[in-house]
Amino acid sequence: MKIDDKTSHNSPSLRFPEFTGEWKYFSINDVCSEFKSGKNIKADLISSNGNFPVYGGNGLRGYTSSYNHDGLYVLIGRQGALCGNVRSVFGKIYITEHAIAVAGNEKSDTNFLHYLFLKMNLGQYSDQSAQPGLAVNKLLKLKVLLPSISEQIKIAKLLSLLDERIAVQSRLIDRLQSLMIGIAQKIAHSNKPNVRISDCLECSSSALQESEVNKTGKYPVYGANGIVGYIDKYHTQNEAIYIIKDGSGVGGVSYVTGKCSSTGTLNILQAKNGHSLKYLYYLLKVFNFVPYKTGMAIPHIYFKDYGKAKIFCPAYPEQLEYAKLLSSIDGNLRIALDSLKNFNLQKQYLLRHMLIYTFDGVGIAVEYYSIQVLLFRPVSFQLYNPTLQKCVFDYPMTEVLYLLSRNPPYKD
Repeated sequence: MKIDDKTSHNSPSLRFPEFTGEWKYFSINDVCSEFKSGKNIKADLISSNGNFPVYGGNGLRGYTSSYNHDGLYVLIGRQGALCGNVRSVFGKIYITEHAIAVAGNEKSDTNFLHYLFLKMNLGQYSDQSAQPGLAVNKLLKLKVLLPSISEQIKIAKLLSLLDERIAVQSRLIDRLQSLMIGIAQKIAHSNKPNVRISDCLECSSSALQESEVNKTGKYPVYGANGIVGYIDKYHTQNEAIYIIKDGSGVGGVSYVTGKCSSTGTLNILQAKNGHSLKYLYYLLKVFNFVPYKTGMAIPHIYFKDYGKAKIFCPAYPEQLEYAKLLSSIDGNLRIALDSLKNFNLQKQYLLRHMLIYTFDGVGIAVEYYSIQVLLFRPVSFQLYNPTLQKCVFDYPMTEVLYLLSRNPPYKD
């Protein structure tokens, strides 16, 4: 379906082809049947058990025996460092004074308001005090652009289906992480330790400082928080275990391959003959470094100390089998994490291009990206770019929600 009207200040750069025309200005006050803070509740009335969930400014606080709202609401955190955070809740719930309860009216869909408020970054309207906070009266005066109710509902449906997929993906990641750690712990704790760590691994370290690395170079340099830069020489090749030996993340373990270097905050461990480095990596991920920490302000661990500890190390072929099993789970975990990252990028992309909040900039033309969308239920979505005069989404949706850009530049 062709749409003749051009992208303007008051229409998005990406929309469903059956909808035309410009969006209309309203104040938040005009489009909400409710927009007010909840009520105070005494702390001793909140517990881990109860019939009704209690929501505050930062999410679920616990449960209680009564409720003050029933239905679908958008909650906006109104106090503290996280003020302006947005979430949707449904059912019989208790909302405290630290959250603003929002419901739409005949002009607005409550689910659509959820995504509109996410795009608006409401935290920017907090007062600049020691305890940041949002004023309800100030927010009610803000102007927003809204399409028809039917277009709001369809936009919110697409975004909510994507949120469902993000939630499913997050649960999958949690299960894979638990499975991998659980198996490693069972190996470590169900067998009698028989070998000192220092008998399995050799330790070295680097004198390289972060100030000495560059933004570009041939080989990556790892620090406590991952890659911190690049240099044109390398300290290790093939494979190594990096362990954080200084600072708040002390005891953190990572496995690296290829030519690379590390800063002086890391121990570099490499396997001795007859030992699988990958197997030892997974055992060290569940190893308790706490008894070997020294220092108060800046904690340290030293290989000369934890290297004396014994771990379970079976025959080399068995090490390889364990490493193969755990690596398989780890590989699936990495794929799942990458997928979650892509889903979140896709969500931000759609929020940028399907909703309007800024009034002083024109709608931005987006290039054609081949994006595949599959959903949990049989639905079909099309999204039309008025500037390019063509659909950029046109896929039947079946079985599983999956949103993947074949050419994902994520650029405006």
